[in-house]
Amino acid sequence: MGWGRTLLLGDIGNRLDIEDTERDIAHLKQKMAGVFRNDMSQDQKMEVLVRENTELKLCLAALVRLLLAKGAIDKTELETMVAALDAQDGNSDGKYDGQII
Repeated sequence: MGWGRTLLLGDIGNRLDIEDTERDIAHLKQKMAGVFRNDMSQDQKMEVLVRENTELKLCLAALVRLLLAKGAIDKTELETMVAALDAQDGNSDGKYDGQII
């Protein structure tokens, strides 16, 4: 329900929202586990990964462009953050394996 539940119920509403989100995450994890069945060939698994990767890129591009268009972040700020995250493991290599939040 989001902010309405929080507004009406306070901390209880927040906890209910968190439980909803945790349930959604558990459902997605279960769904993802089912995607990579043991009977799938390596080529089929790669096809799924490539499809998901391109979908993630599309979503990320949309999100970044929206944030830039709304002025929530500027390009220099974004580039600085990306560079800082990339260097966090001591290696500026275009990869990031750390926590999202």
